[in-house]
Amino acid sequence: MSYEQHQQSSKQIIARCAIVTLSDTRTIDTDKSGARIKELLTQAGHTIESYKLIPDDAVELETILQLLLPRDDIDVVLTNGGTGIARRDNTIPVIDRHLEIHLPGFGELFRMLSYEQIASGAMLSRAIGGISNGKFLFAMPGSTKAVELAMTKLILPELGHLLGELRKP
Repeated sequence: MSYEQHQQSSKQIIARCAIVTLSDTRTIDTDKSGARIKELLTQAGHTIESYKLIPDDAVELETILQLLLPRDDIDVVLTNGGTGIARRDNTIPVIDRHLEIHLPGFGELFRMLSYEQIASGAMLSRAIGGISNGKFLFAMPGSTKAVELAMTKLILPELGHLLGELRKP
């Protein structure tokens, strides 16, 4: 089957998603990035099974992932925030510990596409993705533009195909 055929056949696959926003300053009402992820997923026909907003705290993220990753009703966990280089940016080490299979192309392509928007500042992003406990796990920066870039250019175009491959016997 060609790549185009894989993509076409996977358009019927609906992803059941969990969204986790990590922020020390946002509230549910001001979380534009989390809202944008929800909007893009639902527009593409996917469902939101969980949405959490937590402080940028490694222990809280670890706790949330331990609750979300075993759930049978979740296929994908999408985090936003905490991917930079500030002392409080704890997302990547926690996510990295959970990944059984890394998808280095996600972070590489994200930074390449981001470079076109923000130039050399793109190198400050540590966005990563992979598979954990039979689920896809993506860590995106917290800015709404970065979330939109990652979702529209990388995650959504491949989500059905990724899940189709993961569900193969």
